[in-house]
Amino acid sequence: MTDTPAIQSVETEDEYIHVRFRDPDEFDAIRTPDWAANAAQDVSDGAEVRTGKRKGTDDWEVQSVLIKKAVGEDKARAQAEEIVEKIES
Repeated sequence: MTDTPAIQSVETEDEYIHVRFRDPDEFDAIRTPDWAANAAQDVSDGAEVRTGKRKGTDDWEVQSVLIKKAVGEDKARAQAEEIVEKIES
């Protein structure tokens, strides 16, 4: 696949640090599939992955990764990048 996308933003919300890689407006649909969360668990316990279906295509890509807040922002960035690399490579 393509190179791992750059992080666009990092926001702390409730119990998660939300690491966004792609704008949600680029997608027709966004889901949090179990298979992606299972892959993310190997990197960060409790992480969730939101995937989006690109407008006009059947391609699904990682839109954002949610890492447990207790991890801290710096570590959340690194773990989110590792998760995206794992899923999209």
